[in-house]
Amino acid sequence: MSTASTIEWTDATWNPVRGCSIVSPGCTNCYAMRQAHRFSGTRDLGGGTQIDGPYRGLTKMTKGGPVWTGKVRLVPELLDAPLRWRKPRRIFVNSMSDLFHEDVPDEFIAAVFGVMAAAPHHTFQVLTKRAERMRAWFEWAARHPHNDGTGTIGGPDAAMWKALTEHTGTLYGLDADGDEGEALGRALDRPWPLPHVWLGVSVEDQKRADERIPLLLQTPAAVRWISAEPLLGPIDLRYLQPGDPPTEINAVEGTHGVIRPHRGRGPRLDWVVVGGESGPGARPMHPDWARSLRDQCAAAGVPYFFKQWGSWTPYCSTLAKPASFESNGITLRRTGKNGAGRLLDGREHSEYPR
Repeated sequence: MSTASTIEWTDATWNPVRGCSIVSPGCTNCYAMRQAHRFSGTRDLGGGTQIDGPYRGLTKMTKGGPVWTGKVRLVPELLDAPLRWRKPRRIFVNSMSDLFHEDVPDEFIAAVFGVMAAAPHHTFQVLTKRAERMRAWFEWAARHPHNDGTGTIGGPDAAMWKALTEHTGTLYGLDADGDEGEALGRALDRPWPLPHVWLGVSVEDQKRADERIPLLLQTPAAVRWISAEPLLGPIDLRYLQPGDPPTEINAVEGTHGVIRPHRGRGPRLDWVVVGGESGPGARPMHPDWARSLRDQCAAAGVPYFFKQWGSWTPYCSTLAKPASFESNGITLRRTGKNGAGRLLDGREHSEYPR
């Protein structure tokens, strides 16, 4: 957890869950695995006393480097952290895990949403590779309505209040056996979906975009966004084909249907973040992939944020240099993240949803 994140599109990170598991190619070189492994050992305090690192048992070393073991650990003592941060900020939720990992209980996710509901001065940026679980969680929440029976999909529910009191103790001046419904109901009296909670999915290529973005669009959210990082291939957000029978979805325009003249309208993406991969074993991102997403967003009026080139950057020379890579007539040179920067065609792109 950090109150001053170096991630370009956020201000702080909040990790009430630790650990994860690999689900798709975008996970292969995940920075979080390497970072977690640094804190997975034991620390000698002297006098024969040792303490476990916060990520002990959550990573293992392989020939290819640290990887997740697939185990997750709940950290309820960190649930109330955003409530203690008085200065408004953008908060990346679970930068070192996935809130919607299959082993995170529904009730704990409810507690996380309860804290977010009680901190409307912040903006919470939730990102998952498990779009199906995210949608399913909101369906679960809809089956646990508010005490007055008026809950709708995505609304605050009794399970959320119960989870909050169990995991945060006297956070609101209550004990776990008190009337959490009434007291927390006042604390969580916010419009739903929460306007300050942005829900997003990671999509590294067209296959993952086809699979995850339609599920995101079916999930109640005030702001829907994607992180195309690491971008491992071209993505066309205008022609998503989520399944069989084929249904064409234009995620930046919000249209869908099989026959184009008769397409319906629905939710669309509100924000697109793009970035290349960095760190050991980083895979290059072709400049045209980033440009294409930029142009798709510009045509539809969707905010676009170019986060980074990653370890590789376009090299303007006809001569390949050491540590260079040829891709479709483009020479990319390994310079490291800092050397590559975040200029796309000579300018920064740092747009946010309004």
